[in-house]
Amino acid sequence: MADPAEAEQLRPEAFQAFLERSRSDDDGPVVMLNLLAMKPDGGMAKYMEYGEAVAPILAGVGGKPIFTGAGAAALIGSDQEWDLVLLVQYPSRAAFLEMIGSPEYQAIAHLRTEALAASELRPLDAGPQV
Repeated sequence: MADPAEAEQLRPEAFQAFLERSRSDDDGPVVMLNLLAMKPDGGMAKYMEYGEAVAPILAGVGGKPIFTGAGAAALIGSDQEWDLVLLVQYPSRAAFLEMIGSPEYQAIAHLRTEALAASELRPLDAGPQV
């Protein structure tokens, strides 16, 4: 099992691009795709605790969860299994950064880290309709 710190390992190049976009004039709504694999023996309960704690902080920056689903085996792609998939909408990248940089969020962030064996967090912009 991965170290919890590895489950939350920031990718510097991607984060830098995210920061730059947050400072631009086209910093519009963004949906954050959360792919989450829980630690056995209490990971899901710990993540639910995190969810309750983060809800008012998320709402305070104008964010909202728009989809929650249980993971399933991939029909195409890697064999990484995800226990939970979340889509969370923010009014902007700047709002996401405001949330994660707040003292309130910093006080509870450990709950997320303690819950996860692996994770991916991907910012999504609206794309062409297919």
